[in-house]
Amino acid sequence: METKEKIQNLVSDWLSNERWKGIERPYTAEEVIKLRGSYTIDYSVARMGAEKLWKKLNSQDFVAGLGALTGNQAVQEVDAGLEAIYLSGWQVAADANLAGEMYPDQSLYPANSVPQVVKRINNALLRADQIQSVNGIKDKKDYLVPIIADAEAGFGGNLNAFELMKSMIESGASAVHFEDQLSSAKKCGHLGGKVLVPTQEAINKLVAARLAADVMGVPTLIIARTDADAANLITSDIDERDRKFIMGNERTSEGFYYVKNGVEQGIDRGLSYAPYADLLWMETSTP
Repeated sequence: METKEKIQNLVSDWLSNERWKGIERPYTAEEVIKLRGSYTIDYSVARMGAEKLWKKLNSQDFVAGLGALTGNQAVQEVDAGLEAIYLSGWQVAADANLAGEMYPDQSLYPANSVPQVVKRINNALLRADQIQSVNGIKDKKDYLVPIIADAEAGFGGNLNAFELMKSMIESGASAVHFEDQLSSAKKCGHLGGKVLVPTQEAINKLVAARLAADVMGVPTLIIARTDADAANLITSDIDERDRKFIMGNERTSEGFYYVKNGVEQGIDRGLSYAPYADLLWMETSTP
């Protein structure tokens, strides 16, 4: 297929496919095709999982799932009737990271740790499917359930978010969430001292993640998470959308501004993130 035809097909998909309704992309189809290069690789596990999850979210009241740290846990969860697997960064930080350490939930572990656990879980689910196939089971269970993975605050800037998203897709993640904390000062959502980045900076990471998914040719679900309900600090007053929540000119020793945290700030950020994400998540201390 010629490059021009590839571009036209991608533009047509973005305009006509219900999957992309309401999604904004500040880049062109031509740029995506150029970044794809000459060879097409089908990331089938990630693609099938994303399609399954999107269909479930649009046809069911909720999708039942729990966290899993190992492949065996994931297989047991599917056997018990769960429809999705969640892989949290705090789980990986505590007991499944490539540094072999037990860390607090502060993004201290190697950035490729979560993709590696996603890969192990998918391998276990595929093995469970192979076993039932070898055993001649007629009423086969669909073991390859969607995996929702935690990308923390992207482990850096936009390029870091782009590369991390690619790794998630290569490992077979169906959905990935990015939060709006300052990556270098990231903390668990239930700890104090959280620092927000400006709204546009958070949007830029969501755009980087979407671009990565488009380049990989996978409709991975992007989840925008905000910690604005609890976070009372922000790195900068550069974004006009954030200024209404900044409390005067007082700054911390690091130069951070104080902001009025709460649900209102979370809603404001969620509305800004919505055109660049498939799902929104406001972290709160209570359900």
